[in-house]
Amino acid sequence: MHTQVGIIGAGPAGLLLAQLLHLNGIQSVVLETRSREYVEKRVRAGVLEYGTVELLKAHGLGERLEREGLRHDGIWLRFGGNSRRIDFGALTGGQSITVYGQQEVVKDLIQARIKSGQPLIFEAEVKGIAGLESERPSIRYLHNDLETSLTCDFVAGCDGFHGLARAAIPEGMLQTFDYSYPFAWLGILAEAAPSSKELIYANHQRGFALHSIRSPTITRNYIQVPRDEPLEEWSDDRIWQELQQRLETHDGFQLRTGKILEKGITGMRGFVVEPLQYKRLFLAGDSAHIVPPTGAKGMNLAINDVRVLSQAFGAFYARRDRAQLEAYSSVCLKRIWRAQHFSYFMTTMLHRQNQNDAFEHKLQLAQLELVTSSRSAAQTLAENYVGMMPRDVLEVD
Repeated sequence: MHTQVGIIGAGPAGLLLAQLLHLNGIQSVVLETRSREYVEKRVRAGVLEYGTVELLKAHGLGERLEREGLRHDGIWLRFGGNSRRIDFGALTGGQSITVYGQQEVVKDLIQARIKSGQPLIFEAEVKGIAGLESERPSIRYLHNDLETSLTCDFVAGCDGFHGLARAAIPEGMLQTFDYSYPFAWLGILAEAAPSSKELIYANHQRGFALHSIRSPTITRNYIQVPRDEPLEEWSDDRIWQELQQRLETHDGFQLRTGKILEKGITGMRGFVVEPLQYKRLFLAGDSAHIVPPTGAKGMNLAINDVRVLSQAFGAFYARRDRAQLEAYSSVCLKRIWRAQHFSYFMTTMLHRQNQNDAFEHKLQLAQLELVTSSRSAAQTLAENYVGMMPRDVLEVD
């Protein structure tokens, strides 16, 4: 089997790339190791930047998003028992974010792919990538106990941090930048009505907490814990008690509780590889970069990667113009590092790195006071959160 672009991974990056290519008349095959059921139920990020929403809508992916997505015009920063609101609309000229789970985006993209009639193969375990230096690289994969080879003009590695695509690049061709934060998030998905109309980020002496929303009946909550924290030490009652304590305010905030549907502990890290390409292989999404979730940038970065990459493929197939393909990495890295910095800023402002360091905590409170009382500081936070970027970061050269 031969195609123009072989795409490894059916997450938001791989599926959206396939859709953008299809709309531009470019053939692709999507290979996904997991089952469709697993991919559609995999709970991940849930905040879409303004530009991400507009991109999805512009390419026929906005019907359910507009109907079920929850538009938020601000977030709450909670510290010292008080809440301060960052008003996105007032600070960004009316831009906002939309809460719409990653698994919902994936469901919409899978439906679009099926409607297109183009190949999407689940439970296809990629075994190797060869011939990247040639004009016809190949992807070897196992499906239904049969090993098959897919040849293509280009390979798009959208298979996540632990995927095979990045590992296929010869040793010494990539430079890795990696930073591990000294804490983790204990996250829960709960059958509980939201306790706030907008997200709450809390800096507390006991550590960070986040109250997030997935639907009018489902909430996602997080607690800062040590990196090596055993999950079994956290009963449902203890989780709710800790969340209430960290989110409490002087005016008597009460967190709505309910049945915990999922719980897990996730480490926090920043990770980038440079460049994002080697010969005829292009990396996108988590295979190329990871950000701590505090800044809500992970899925948005992945979507921006494939926006740039799809335009580059379009230029190549329309005019045999390789300039945008060659510039793919440098264009994307501008936004990736901006998002890394913003995520680092939010993470270090809100998390306790050393519970016994009173000086550090006072610095955090001073920073929070600044971003909630200075319009220019609040505007910088708001613009970064909704995804407003300088022109040189947004444009494809």
